[in-house]
Amino acid sequence: MIRWDPPGPYTVAFSTRAGGVSEGPYESLNLGILTADDPERVVENRRRLAEEVGIDPGRARMAWQRHGTVVRKASPEGILKPGTRHEPCDGFWSDESGQGMMLLTADCLPVAIARQSDDNPALAVLHVGWRGLLEGIVGSGVAALGGGRFAAAIGPGIGPCCYEVGNEVAEPFTRRFGLEVVSEGRLDLWRAAELALTEAGSRAVERTDLCTFCHPELFFSHRRDRGTTGRQGVIACVG
Repeated sequence: MIRWDPPGPYTVAFSTRAGGVSEGPYESLNLGILTADDPERVVENRRRLAEEVGIDPGRARMAWQRHGTVVRKASPEGILKPGTRHEPCDGFWSDESGQGMMLLTADCLPVAIARQSDDNPALAVLHVGWRGLLEGIVGSGVAALGGGRFAAAIGPGIGPCCYEVGNEVAEPFTRRFGLEVVSEGRLDLWRAAELALTEAGSRAVERTDLCTFCHPELFFSHRRDRGTTGRQGVIACVG
């Protein structure tokens, strides 16, 4: 795992593919039920991850991710029940101690945003792909926290070394974020997300700068593995 330790009572971790029980293309800590992996193994992987970071999997919340901008307040649901019909959204937030939140990625960026307030801590986690970033998922996450002072972290995702895009993606990104985010047909999603967070008021943005495509020993990658792959993600809570 890759832990982020922002100031405040927060638990935030970005998972890798190591430490689980899945096999084959899903080896080993695959968190995604909607794959061809054995659901019982996925459930065990989720349990292991939650246990490792000290989050109750019976209270944690997951989403039906849709590459949109909806951010919902997390409430107890549980992440160990295959077939659960999660609410559609691409972000959660919570100011309740112990309320776990988990989102999945396989090239998109997992992002965490922590309110910097000693007496009113709150945390948001986002699933950030190119569509959601252009449409304003970062702004939705910041608005859910009520604005104010916050810090953010960008977890592993496909890097500018490998993220080839067409003009239908490159052009709106250069209009929105400037020429620096696209070079020779490759999109720097890391930098674009950092710019969006800074524009939204983040006082600090930490980046892992680990490319999911480049590191098959550490991460699943939808592009690299042509869809037959697992999911890593972010797990977090206040407290």
